[in-house]
Amino acid sequence: MVNGIKGCILLMALLLAGCGGEPRSSEVTLAVLAANAEAHDGSRVVTEGVVRHFEEPLHYWIEDEDLNRVELFPHDAIAPHLGERVRVEGQFAFSREEGRRLTLERVEVLAMAD
Repeated sequence: MVNGIKGCILLMALLLAGCGGEPRSSEVTLAVLAANAEAHDGSRVVTEGVVRHFEEPLHYWIEDEDLNRVELFPHDAIAPHLGERVRVEGQFAFSREEGRRLTLERVEVLAMAD
């Protein structure tokens, strides 16, 4: 009986360890992030769009053809991709004061923008 309990505990520990690590990212369009930002607040997401920027105050974002936008951080990670179509992955945050923001973990260039 004791060995059976130890075996069950070991199996449960292994299963729980397999659930740890990095949380998975969800594929989300910019349109969905714009329309339903609160539902994705705090989530890791993957999305894509064209990198744009504004100088004063300096900020970078990606946008789709319908002008749905998400601001990107850190600036030095996205600045080299200005004008490019990119696929980005990172931590999404939303607040009424700050808007929609994505802290980048990965940037993949898809193409130069039109």
